[in-house]
Parts: sequence; structure tokens; C-alpha cells
Amino acid sequence: MQILAQIFSPCTLPLNRHGTPSKTLAFSRTTLTLKTKKNWSCGVSLFVCSRGNLCHWAKKVKPAVVSAIEERNVGTDAQRKRKVVEHICLVKAKEDLSEEEEKDMLDYLYTMQYQMRGIVSVSLGRISDENPEQYTHAIFMRFQTKEDLAKFYENPSYKGVLKKHVMPYCHGFINFDYESEVEDDMLPIFRKGEEFNYGVELMLLVAFIRSSLGRPAEDAMTSLANLTMEFPSLIVQATKGPSLNMSNMEYTHGVVIRFRSLEAFKIFMSSSEYNTVWKCKFQPIIQKALSVYFSVDPIGTELM
Repeated sequence: MQILAQIFSPCTLPLNRHGTPSKTLAFSRTTLTLKTKKNWSCGVSLFVCSRGNLCHWAKKVKPAVVSAIEERNVGTDAQRKRKVVEHICLVKAKEDLSEEEEKDMLDYLYTMQYQMRGIVSVSLGRISDENPEQYTHAIFMRFQTKEDLAKFYENPSYKGVLKKHVMPYCHGFINFDYESEVEDDMLPIFRKGEEFNYGVELMLLVAFIRSSLGRPAEDAMTSLANLTMEFPSLIVQATKGPSLNMSNMEYTHGVVIRFRSLEAFKIFMSSSEYNTVWKCKFQPIIQKALSVYFSVDPIGTELM
């Protein structure tokens, strides 16, 4: 587990309940903004902290969600939830991929949401740092139901996009799907509004060892979920859950987190609280983990 030892080396930036490192910069709900020109070239995997250590991320076996769309008490049990299905696709593009080819591939993947029913949200981008599996691009899609996801995989339009606009440009990819819950409201369900126009999308795939797939894995995911719920100033929304295809045990659980900005991502990932949860709850019971993230910029109308 040498890779994990490097990935999860702890840093020491304790957070207060507002997501601000003690004795460092203070961030409000509106000041953490990443404003850049629309570009598919942004994105990173495995964050490198100020001490040169690689950091990682993971979470809860029972699907759960955290969001800061509105001012509210995140612990309110009465808040209504809506089930959604999250789809993660990681692509290995060919080394000589041109900017035109990259734009063609990502544009067609992004605009699939306007061509088929059931897709309620899409974000995607280039992963700029190297990762152990050498994935170069990440795609996130949200579906209303598991039936919508099944129809998506069999849809001729999707198969056509893969054949003509994805496979010619890449030499491998992985899909991972899980069911989770979000607030039963239009903005968090469809990931619309100003808070979703920019930020950092983090995707994590985790493989728990088989003997830990019961209570130990659930405890680890719950601990991390509880931690993220304390910092709405850093996180817009987070979902997580076990794989819908447990017959493919390469990865057992998935996580998608939208951070408000790159700064928010760095603060959370380098915090002593996060590193403690990961080292104590996850590291002893995981087989492997893959973490990637990319920047999300306002789309505008050029792809509509």
C-alpha cells in the first residue's frame, strides 16, 4: 500500500465549522469563486498539498448527500429527499489528442443531455495531473432513475457518440454507477443555479476489502459524510453510494463532490480533520482508491 501511504499523508490545517482554516484566510459563502474562461483544459487528479504530499478522498456506504443550496440546518430530518442515479466515466485519451479532437469528444458527450430523456445534469473536463490509472478526462452524469440509466446504455445515440466521437480518440475507459439522494428541489436535483456554474468536481472510486463491506465500510463512509456536512461554505453538494454493479468489484463505492472553488477543495483536502478520518477509518480497510478532479466553468450557450 505504498501509493496509499503517499496519498493520505496528513497535513495540519484544522477547520472550524465554517470551513475556514484556523488562523488563516476566512472564506464566506460567496467569496470562494473560480472565474475562468470556458475551457475544457482545466482539471487535476490527486491534490498535492503545500508539503508535497498527495491527498485523496472517500465516503459513505449508505447513499447520502450534503448540499448548501440554501441557508438551512443540514441536520433537519424533515427535509425531503429525492433518489438520483450518478454516473461516472473516466477516459484514457490518446497521447496525441488535438484540441479540436478533444473539443469534439467533450461537446458530443455534454450535449447528450439534450438528446435523451432521463439525464438531468452533466459536467465534464480534462484531468490535468497524472494518476496511477492514467485517465485523462472525467464525465459526470445524473439520471432520474436506474431505469433511465439502463436505457442510456442501450440508446443508439449514446452508442453512436461512443463509436464516432469517443473511441477514435481514446484507448480505454471505466464506468461506475451508484444511487444516492439529493434535496427534493429543482436546483439541487438538476444542479442548476449560480453555485453550480463553477467550482471543482471531485470524483472518487474506492475498493473496500471484502471483509469490511459490512459495518466497517459503513462506519467509514458515515464518518466522512458527517464531516462534510459541517462545511457548507466549502461544499455545494456531495453524493455517495455503493456500486449498482457489485459483480464488478474493481471499485465498490463512488463519491462525487462539488466544491465551491479550487481554494475550498484545497482547504478541505489538506485539513487535519479530513486526514484523520481517512487515516483512521479508511486506510486500514481499503484495497485501493482512485481520485480525480477537474475545474467547472460557466458553459454559456455555445454548446446548447
